[in-house]
Amino acid sequence: MKKNIAIIMGGYSSEYKISLQSGQFVYDTLDKDKYHTYRIHIFKHKWVFVNELNEEFPVDKNDFSVRVNETTIKFDCVFNAIHGSPGEDGYMQGYFNLINMPHTSCGMYQAALTFNKRDCLSALKPYGIKTAESFFVNLGDPIDEDAIVKKVGLPCFVKANRAGSSFGISKVYKKEDLKKALDVAFKEDDEVLIESFLDGTEISVGVINYKGETLVLPLTEIVSDNDFFDYKAKYLGESQEITPARIDESQAEQVRSVAKKVYDVLQLSGFSRSEYIFKDGEPHLLEINTIPGLTSASILPQQAAEAGISMIDLFENAIEASLKSLP
Repeated sequence: MKKNIAIIMGGYSSEYKISLQSGQFVYDTLDKDKYHTYRIHIFKHKWVFVNELNEEFPVDKNDFSVRVNETTIKFDCVFNAIHGSPGEDGYMQGYFNLINMPHTSCGMYQAALTFNKRDCLSALKPYGIKTAESFFVNLGDPIDEDAIVKKVGLPCFVKANRAGSSFGISKVYKKEDLKKALDVAFKEDDEVLIESFLDGTEISVGVINYKGETLVLPLTEIVSDNDFFDYKAKYLGESQEITPARIDESQAEQVRSVAKKVYDVLQLSGFSRSEYIFKDGEPHLLEINTIPGLTSASILPQQAAEAGISMIDLFENAIEASLKSLP
């Protein structure tokens, strides 16, 4: 009997438009002869099933079911395609755990930890994972620009601590521009991470659970046409994403080893994509995404294709793994 699969998309953050694209691509890709698939839009003001006629039917949050006319639809699994909150920061994972609903993303704790850049990097440092120098600021804290520059140097990156898709991030060259960059970051989050600039080759690494094993996908080299890998570089074609990356095998093995270690140490599951920059010959972790972009133009699907994994296989593997996750 075909399983009912809810594909959740949208979300509460600036990434909702990208999430809708990812979710729609998953919906279009999954085999309709194998699964009954349902687009579920998650927004602050509504959780709704959207049918092919774009009619909307409310989701019952008590059990995540949907009533369409006289029929109640219950789901066997949720495919999580929400970038940002509440799909990537642990909230949806916690909700699904409470109602005993299988889902394709990592666990609640892992989602919350990886979404918080500061806490995630801090948790990984004892395991020898190298990162940039950093300085943390909460909204309302007094801003000591001299202390910031002394710690991280210039240029530096000012980032919203809990945001993705390069929303709320600025590259700062002069001390007097720090306040403006902080204002930009605070529009996305009330916590800001300021990091030293790492000048080196940037590598994106997809790691997934594939057929029960941790699999590191072919590496992608990021060459931005802009000052850094910002929103336009990621989504408007203003970058080169070169798979496989143009690095020697010893460097490739280094970053593959580190990425797999991070995935295993954090006890991740499902999809992940982490970013590294080589400094002094060693990969330094920038951040981890547990709900990476999932369109045909996105990095992780490109890496899967390079590994000989079709999009259908990639997505179905995630569903089947999640269905096996519950006792």
